[in-house]
Parts: sequence; structure tokens; C-alpha cells
Amino acid sequence: MWLFKKNGPSGFSSSSTAEQVTSGIDASSLTAIVTGASSGIGAETARVLAVRGVNVVMGVRNMDSGKKVREEIVKQAPSAKVDAMELDLSSLASVRKFASAFNSSGRRLNLLMYVQHHYNNAGVMATPFTLSKDKIELQFATNHLGHFLLTNLLLENMKKTAVESKKEGRIVVVASEAHRATYPNGIRFDKINDKSGVKKKFLVLPVYRYSSYLAYGQSKLANILHAKELSRRLKEEGANVTANSLHPGVIATNLFRHMTLISVPVVSGVIEAVGKLAFKNVEQGAATTCYVALHPQVKGISGEYFSDSNLSKPTSFGQDAALGKKLWDFSMELVK
Repeated sequence: MWLFKKNGPSGFSSSSTAEQVTSGIDASSLTAIVTGASSGIGAETARVLAVRGVNVVMGVRNMDSGKKVREEIVKQAPSAKVDAMELDLSSLASVRKFASAFNSSGRRLNLLMYVQHHYNNAGVMATPFTLSKDKIELQFATNHLGHFLLTNLLLENMKKTAVESKKEGRIVVVASEAHRATYPNGIRFDKINDKSGVKKKFLVLPVYRYSSYLAYGQSKLANILHAKELSRRLKEEGANVTANSLHPGVIATNLFRHMTLISVPVVSGVIEAVGKLAFKNVEQGAATTCYVALHPQVKGISGEYFSDSNLSKPTSFGQDAALGKKLWDFSMELVK
């Protein structure tokens, strides 16, 4: 990606890679949990953190894929400290099992990084309405609720680690600019599982259809609101732990791969060529995540939204403290 590479105040841009934004940083005293680390920007985030010395625990739904990523990282960096643990963020039972196992292991926790994207059933565009194992709309369950519960279960460990190590803990949530395309009220608290969706016109008759795109936008708005409200609570406690959200950028890898037209070789070739110019590769896509997790410039910054390794601004919904508080209370009820 080279079209929009002007550096921002941080000295980095949309073209910066995860290795570039963490260059020269020694993070060998830190332990991190990285979710969604079995592929894409999650795997690259885990790799770069491990290269910088972080003891990385990858939370992965598919253990075979997680083990392959671990083997690849260790092959590139023999001294890397990387483990894989099973975690399905769409299942509250799996989240509780993971948190219990991690806390029981006696490990400290400095960095908690949510890199997993559940976009329309793991990359299938425009999928039908689906419920999680806990009977909650799948994108909201995976992208927000699993993160929310896991954070609550690991937070005491993080606060204790920050005190004992005298190092700032950081919670990093990968959101998306897609939060700008959500429902009219931001979060549909009273219709979170309503598959009737939004009103559209078919000929002259109004019909209601589930919109996987708006549901995804809602879940990404929830990420931003969660980080902001969590930050407020941590500041109130005086805890040495920050919480921020970010937009990783649009990644060219496998973009639109499930759309029928893209399977035509000529069209596929054009999309791939344009994608390399206009969108980010995986190395660039993981940059903001790694920047917010490790860079000294981010020390003490909390409750903010980042893009291209620089501070950015979410929508008015994403800055609505009352909406964030309401989401927190709503989420607490759902995970009871």
C-alpha cells in the first residue's frame, strides 16, 4: 500500500508495518494474550510481539491452526516464547474455561489483545442471521460479548501484574471503521437477537431483513464503547492499566473471496492488483495493534481510538459515555 503513506504525528502512516512501529523495543519482560492469532493480522501480531521478546499466549479456536502458527514463529525466531490455548470467543463457557486455565497457571498478564474479527461468519459476506451457542446474535457474541467477559475474568490478574511489575498494563481492542455503519440508535439493546433486522422496500411494500453489515458495525461500535467505558472505570480505580480501541485498516488478503464474480480469473486479478495499491497487507494491518500495545508514545493514553498508528476519532456514538455505560450494564446481564 503506497497511495496514502503520509506520516502522522506519531511518525508512522498507513504504510508502516508492525515490525517498523516496534523497531528497537525490548518487551522481553511482558506477557500477552492475543486472540484470533491463528491467521491474518492476529498471527502477524503474535509473531511481531514474540520477535520483540514478549511471552505470547495465542487464544485460538482451531488448535491445529494455532500450532502451525506457533511452529512458524519459532522457526523464524528460535528464542520466541509462544504458546497456544483453545478459545472460542463465541462461547461463554469456552471463555470461562480459558480464563480459569490461564489464571490457574500462575502467569502474569501485561497485554490483553483482541484481534479476532468475526465478520459475517468468519469471512463469508452477507450471511443469514445466526445465534451463538449462548443464543446471542453471533457477531455481537463473538466480537463483543466474549471480549467483555474475558476482560472481566482477567482484569484482576492484569491489575496485580501492573502493581508487582511496575509496568503499565494495556488492553488493546481491534474495532473497525465499520462502526460508522450501524443501526440508527447505535446498539439495538431491545432487539439484539431480532432477526427481522431493518426495514427495506420491496417494490412498494416494506419488508424487514437482517443486515449482517449493520450487525457487524454494531459489534465494532460495541468494541469502541467497551474500551472507553473500561478505561473510565480503570482511571476511577487508579489502576495502572489502559484500554484503547483501533481500526487496523482494510486488509487486501482474501478480500471479497466469497463473492461469485470474484471467482472469475480476470476479475480476481484486477481486484488483487488494485488491492495491493489501495489496501494494506497483513504486515501493515498488524501495525496499529502492535503500536498501541508496545510503543512508548502510547504510555498513559487510555480510552482513545487509533488508526494508522495515530490517534483518530470515532463517531459520536463511539464517544457517547452514556451509551457506553448502558452497554456495560447490558453486557453484564448477558454474561451472568
